This record gives sequence, C-alpha cells and structure tokens, in this order.
Amino acid sequence: MKVAIAGFCLESVSFLPNLTTREDFKRNESRGSEMVGHHRGTETVLGGFIEICEREGIEMVPIVSTSVGAAGPAADDAFDHYCQVIGDGLRAYHGSLDGVLLDLHGACTTPTRLDPDGDIVRVVRNAVGPDVPVMLALDYHGNLDASTISDATATFGYHYSPHIDMGDTGRRAAECLVRTMRGEISPVTAIARPGVMVPSIFSATTLHPLSIFVARSVELPHNTPGLLDVSIFAGFSYADVPNCGFSVVVVADGDRSLAERTAIDLSESIRQARRELHIPGLVRNLEDGVAYVLERTKSAKAPVVLLEHADRMKDSTHVLRELIRKGASNAAVPFLWDPQSAAAACEAGVGKTIHLNLGGRSSPRSGGPIPVEARVLQAGEKRYSVTGTMGRGAEVDLGPTAVLDIGGIIVSVTTNPVTAIDEDPFIQFGMRVEDFAIIVLRSKTHFRAVYEPLAEEIVIIDTPDWGPADLKTLPYRHAPTATSYPFIDHA
Repeated sequence: MKVAIAGFCLESVSFLPNLTTREDFKRNESRGSEMVGHHRGTETVLGGFIEICEREGIEMVPIVSTSVGAAGPAADDAFDHYCQVIGDGLRAYHGSLDGVLLDLHGACTTPTRLDPDGDIVRVVRNAVGPDVPVMLALDYHGNLDASTISDATATFGYHYSPHIDMGDTGRRAAECLVRTMRGEISPVTAIARPGVMVPSIFSATTLHPLSIFVARSVELPHNTPGLLDVSIFAGFSYADVPNCGFSVVVVADGDRSLAERTAIDLSESIRQARRELHIPGLVRNLEDGVAYVLERTKSAKAPVVLLEHADRMKDSTHVLRELIRKGASNAAVPFLWDPQSAAAACEAGVGKTIHLNLGGRSSPRSGGPIPVEARVLQAGEKRYSVTGTMGRGAEVDLGPTAVLDIGGIIVSVTTNPVTAIDEDPFIQFGMRVEDFAIIVLRSKTHFRAVYEPLAEEIVIIDTPDWGPADLKTLPYRHAPTATSYPFIDHA
C-alpha cells in the first residue's frame, strides 16, 4: 500500500495586523524524506501517521509539512503556494496512491478565505479522485462545518487541551485508513454544531463540565457497536469566521444514521450546558491579579503562575510592566518574542548591561515596548527537542535568544515566536522552575499539563490583547453574532 502524507497548520488570529508569510511557513517546513526523519518518534500528528505506516509496512509518500502555531492570517500567496505543492505532489502519484493522511489545524484564515482548511481538503480530493480514502486530522480548536470536512473520508480531532494526544490523533487517523484500505470498514462521517463559542481560556478539557463531554466522546466508540471515532472541537473564537465555535464529529462504520444521531445527541448536551462552560471567577483584572500574586508568594511553597492568557503573539508586556512597576523580583518571564531586542542582546554579549525597548510590538493591544535596563546572562542561537508531554520530541528553533536580568526579573527573549508551556524554557537554559516565586506564561490551556502539578496556584490575568476572555470586545465581522453573554449562542 502507498499512502501520501501532507500537513499545513496555522491557527489564525484574524484581528492581528501582520500576515503569516511564506517565509514564516518556510522556516518550519520539511519535504520528502526529510519529513519522515524530522517527525519520526515525535508525539505529533505526523509522528503518529509515520508510526502506523511503518508498523504496517506501508510505503509513505511524504509531500510537505509546515506548522506556524497561532499567528495572524496566512498571506494568500503563502496559502496558494502550499495548496499547489500539495496538489502537485498528489497528482504526481495519480492512480498509484491507496490513501492520504492530512494534518491541518482547522482554524486557518487568509484575507480572502474564511475556510482555507476546507479548501485544502478539496484540493486533495480533486487531486486523488473520488475513490481514494482521505483521513483528516485536526486540532481540537478547529472551526469546522459540513463543508470543511465533506471531501474527507473521515475526520479526527485531538481529544484534549492541553494537546497531550496529538500523536494518538495521528495514530487514530492512520489506523482507520489502514482498515479502510484493507476493506475491513467503510467510514461515514457526521457533524453537528451546538451553536456555542467560548474564549480559549475556558476550553481546557480538565475544566468542568467540558471534561464530562470529552470523556464521553472518548468512551462512546468503545461502548457502541458501529462507532469508530468521536471528536469534540471547541473551536477557536479568535478566528473571525462563520463556522466559529463548537462542533462534534462522529465516524461510524457504514451507518450514517448512527453517526448523525450520536453527533446530534452530544452536540445538544453541550448546548444545554452552555452557561456552565463559562467560568467568570477564573479570570482577574491586571492590577488586582498581580497584587494578589505578590502577596500570595509570601507564603507559597512553590511558584505561582501568572497567566497572561490574552496574549496571542508571545510579546504582550502588560504583566511584565506591572511587575516592574510594583518592584517584583525572583520572577521569570520565559519566551518573550522580540527579535530586535534578542539581536541587540546577542550583539552586546554576556555580562553586558544594555538599554532596550522590550516587547509589545505585534499590535497596539500587546502593551507596547517597555524601556528597561537589562544585564545579559546568556546569548546565542538556541534549538532543542521538546521534553514535555505535549509534542515530545518535536524540534524547537528559538533563533538568536537572550536571557536577561531586569532588576531580579529573568526574561528570555526569542527571535522566533514560541509559547512557553512546559519546563523547557528553564531546563534548556540551565534553570529550574522551582527556583522562581513567580512565573509569567502566555498560554491558554496547554501549560496546564505541566504547571497544574508544579504551581502553588495559577492566577489568570485578563488584558486587552487579541485573545480576551470577553469575546464581546472583539470586532467580529463574520463570526455568528452574540445573542447573549457570557456565552455566545448562535443556534
């Protein structure tokens, strides 16, 4: 059997002013046999694809893979380029492919497209024809409707956020493909949408009642004859698209009625719990939250996490500015994205004291640069392999990076935007999480897998950046209109 593999992943924050360019995608691109070597053994979707293909003796046709994470919309020319690469790569093997494994995010946008992920699936289907099975793996935060996935044979989403099961999702999709190619099953797919949107901070699958629905989605295929897979997608509320919000996708073995009933039932359960999905007490305002943390650290036995969750480009300065204003020390701010400051620190060298305008450059909402005097503790190129639970083994390239001491606040400044979600931002620089009283993170849910057991407490701060807890502050043009709040209900 011969199977093509391709991936194109971007979580688009529609409101960010800067587009994600072809150069940004190129930085994280791999092609051909390099793809297999790069992703083999990693707990990623592609790593899961590769593991099953190699286990089953399947000949892989790796085309292209690139992933940028969360950023501004994809530039149209960048999106068109990768569509062409994927389409041309598949057409080159026309008539000889037995299946396709496709890794997309599900929340990509471009200036002229509101459902680019669905467009890619259509490119794949047109290239391979109607009979070749195409298995689609998507991020839990994907926005999708029937049109998005109609050209895929079956669709699979991460079950959890933090995304500790990316590798498992790849394996689920690949195993379904193998069974389909062997004629053991005939997958059919149904989707239902409950008409609910939540900010990402409330999409953590450890939170009640979402945890109940996720557990049910995992258990259903094991307990229901004929069901092959069930995925809940929380959607991504910072992509301004008509299909924004929750969805439920069910894959059954030839029984479309079973798939539809299951999807509708689970979707309706989510809709009924829509008010409980919003947890207003989880979020504090900036000044009160920082003041609380400074007081809390006086008795804490472990670090307190200050979560600047509304940050979208890893460069928000709201919390850092407040910590400096209040004279905080023994605090860590890992992976602040600021190529200019990283370059200046690397040029100055270790041991030098320099003046910088630090961070806050991605948009006016990010807080603006902070004038600081900083001592350079470490400086240079930095690459490493992830040791944490999410994406273990994947390669991270921070580019030129500096570790700065700003009056007792340790800030690592990177050239490439990477979210700090595990202990690597400390381990890779010879530091320890437990040596700090305060740790500032900019994640939404992914930090929880590592920091819930490590931290004395997690204090979530809402700031006016482009990922706020209050979705009514966003200038939506395409997403369903809120008819009530704290939840957004558009059914």
